[in-house]
Amino acid sequence: MRRTTVFLEDALLKQAHRYADRHGKSFAQVVREALTAYLAEGGTMKGKLPSVAAQFASGRSDVSSKVDDLLWTDPHR
Repeated sequence: MRRTTVFLEDALLKQAHRYADRHGKSFAQVVREALTAYLAEGGTMKGKLPSVAAQFASGRSDVSSKVDDLLWTDPHR
């Protein structure tokens, strides 16, 4: 096995650590199992997105270049 580094949002990191604690697993084991399951499904999020995904136009032309800002910023702040 080799060590690697991944960058995770704080909320996802906390959620993964809580999951590991609840299930008596190490964080690394949870990451390995999640990645193995993801790849076994063909590396797709099929069935994970709501049925309305990609059904509407935002009217913005900069969505792809600002995806992180648009998705991970609280619009109510």
